[in-house]
Amino acid sequence: MSLTKQDKAAFRATIFRHLDGIATAPTAYTLLERGVLEHILQHKAVDVTELASGFQANEGYLNVALRVLASQGWLDVEIDNADNTVRYSVNAKSAIAFELCSLYKDVVALLRFSGQFHRRKFERAPFSVLENIFKKYRQNFGIVFSSDPETMLIQEQVLKHIEGVAIGPTIVALGMGGMFHKYFMEASFKPEEFHEDAESFDKILDFFSFLGWFEKKAQTYRFTEKGLFFARRAPAYGVTVSYSPTFRNLDELIFGNPEILMNNKPELPELHVDREMNVWGSGGAHTTYFKKIDEVIVELFNRPLDDQPKGVLDMGCGNGAFLQHVFEVISQRTLRGQMLDDYPLLLVGADFNEVALRVTRANLTKADIWAKVTWGDIGNPDLLARDLKDNYGISLEDLLNVRTFLDHNRPWKPPASPLTGRVSQSSGAFCSRGKRLNNNDVEAGLLEHLCRWAPFVRRFGLLVIELHTISPALAAKNIGLTAATAYDATHGYSDQYIVEVDVFNRIAEEAGLYPDPAHFCKFPNSELATISINLLKGK
Repeated sequence: MSLTKQDKAAFRATIFRHLDGIATAPTAYTLLERGVLEHILQHKAVDVTELASGFQANEGYLNVALRVLASQGWLDVEIDNADNTVRYSVNAKSAIAFELCSLYKDVVALLRFSGQFHRRKFERAPFSVLENIFKKYRQNFGIVFSSDPETMLIQEQVLKHIEGVAIGPTIVALGMGGMFHKYFMEASFKPEEFHEDAESFDKILDFFSFLGWFEKKAQTYRFTEKGLFFARRAPAYGVTVSYSPTFRNLDELIFGNPEILMNNKPELPELHVDREMNVWGSGGAHTTYFKKIDEVIVELFNRPLDDQPKGVLDMGCGNGAFLQHVFEVISQRTLRGQMLDDYPLLLVGADFNEVALRVTRANLTKADIWAKVTWGDIGNPDLLARDLKDNYGISLEDLLNVRTFLDHNRPWKPPASPLTGRVSQSSGAFCSRGKRLNNNDVEAGLLEHLCRWAPFVRRFGLLVIELHTISPALAAKNIGLTAATAYDATHGYSDQYIVEVDVFNRIAEEAGLYPDPAHFCKFPNSELATISINLLKGK
């Protein structure tokens, strides 16, 4: 039987709640272990600076952690950017939620334990821990559901969190391992067809059957319509789960060495994120946004030749896949694509990571696409411009500059000048190596960052997909409708700077870069928007 519109909405809400849990469970349990939650309950309201001092915590990451709880509705927060103060206070949900946080113990222990094992393989030791969690989940972890509706909602919220931490990494491992291939999705199969340890794998499939994803008959399994819905959206879990190395190190990040996951050598793997998983998740989850980008590119390269960019620069080219996609769109769907022999397309891939550059070169060569691939720092466009001019004879300002989810991930540079004439309107929690950043400085830093790029993108534009935050109060009112809690956690703990959509656009205009109304869109198209697409140009 096909899914109804209501079914799909409910399942999407489950995914959002799972992502909430992957961020919230390790956060809340770490604070519980350290006595922070009990302290807040006793004192009713706390200043984050004073709280950090009392617990010898790194204030920036402590603030991120408390903001996560506020986004789940378990704390209220007052942010005064004029005074650079943040205060958290208890509400009617706090005591109920904090008492339930002890139930996170098993899944947080699994998260920490699993770091000792291969990131892609299903191994017996974590299997046995996961099986124990499955057994407890079937009994609702001993929860006796309250007759009070508000209490029961919080109990269900916590159970969905636990479910998310238990199955989110499993879903991603299955997806990356090929479980959601048509071979398995279109017919019945046996556990041994996918995994050599059929006994252990059968227990995972059995639990997913309990959740309604599979029908089990004898020794075979078959996807249900519900299971197919989640299987096709497995990449939606990928980005949040890819930050598991960060989540399993929260105690050290918040209360110990804030630089434990820092790696300043571009040639070495990142420590805070599983980048391969992150790219896999991003590629699957961002298809909708790339379709909109395609529309913009087609429009630009169908213009009269004198009004077209000479080419495209992808800053943060990663593995080169997006640059390859851009070339295919231009060559197959535009006027320029019909005239490449006479009007060649300049393609440039730039990245800070040396490994990414090597992979991009290899992939573009394999695809028989000509491109210049060079080292570049998003925070230093002047250096990139000189390098392109001196080494390749390419003017940066002649190119359409494209980037996806990158500006918020720029290295932190304290602004040369303070924010003037206004106070930051952002509700974000921003850090640099554990230190809490003044939101006014974050806005001033973004302004200076965009000003550095403005001379090079005024004519043909900066085509950018960007990630954003929303206020904790708004997130708390819309549980199950947004992934904002997960975004704030993953990006807050890793020193990334996601601001609200309207804040970003206002700062861009201050830098002399104006959103093209014909090409601006946001997802979702409401106050809950956490992703925007902009073509920023000078007037």
